[in-house]
Amino acid sequence: MDFKKYFSFIKIEHTIFSLPLIYAGVFLASQGFPSVRISILVLIAATFARVAAMTANRIIDAEIDKKNPRTSGREIPSGKISVRRAKGIFILALLGYFVTAYSISIFCLVLSPIPIVIFIIYPYVKRFSHFAHFGVGLGLACAPLGGWFAVTNSFENILPGALITLFTLFWGTGFDIIYSTLDEEFDRVNNLNSFPVRFGKKKALIYSMLLHLISFLFLVGLHFLSTYNAWTFIFLIAVAVLLFFEHKYAEENVELAFFKINSVVSFAVFFMIIFQGII
Repeated sequence: MDFKKYFSFIKIEHTIFSLPLIYAGVFLASQGFPSVRISILVLIAATFARVAAMTANRIIDAEIDKKNPRTSGREIPSGKISVRRAKGIFILALLGYFVTAYSISIFCLVLSPIPIVIFIIYPYVKRFSHFAHFGVGLGLACAPLGGWFAVTNSFENILPGALITLFTLFWGTGFDIIYSTLDEEFDRVNNLNSFPVRFGKKKALIYSMLLHLISFLFLVGLHFLSTYNAWTFIFLIAVAVLLFFEHKYAEENVELAFFKINSVVSFAVFFMIIFQGII
């Protein structure tokens, strides 16, 4: 079996955005080191959720991807993986996700369908609204909130969890706008909606910058709400610097701005949370 094509299909490397944020939620709720059991179950649940989300996206967008020269080489459009097999992967990932959620707690099992619904709905939004980017942000925002609930199993004292979730919502939405500039012309010709199509590339990038400013303000609020110190402040400033450079290069180098810089942002937030909990 060619595992390489399956890893490529689910874009396993994109987990680098969500996994540090999931554990940021776990550490924030634990106010220190979480139990080994929760740490392992969260990793398993996150992996299954990630596979289910990306598989659903690839199935739903298969026809669009086939038309787009940038995405026509993906596994379903190119015929490397059939739609039937992709649906099988989705079902297995879904079962694994729900079983793991149950293993964490009944509370998590009850809430577990919410991210799946978001993952399935948001690919359709670009067909009728340029606000589809918020679907990406909302899906990513489930990561730290899910980590928080895995530890607390409650809505009580949720403000810190809410702040990191709101940071993730606006951060994810902002960087998806940057990523969508790659397909501006294709989306316009094919009647698909995005901020670049609606407002043009330059204005879209300004909106992305504003969303990232809002996200950073939520992170600042989290920093001063929780136990902060010199180390947490260093990582907070690091996030600000990284977001600055993300927008400095957003127009000329989307790969650098979207993938490389954002992956470092997620780890900077993670380490900020760790140093709040253990120092």
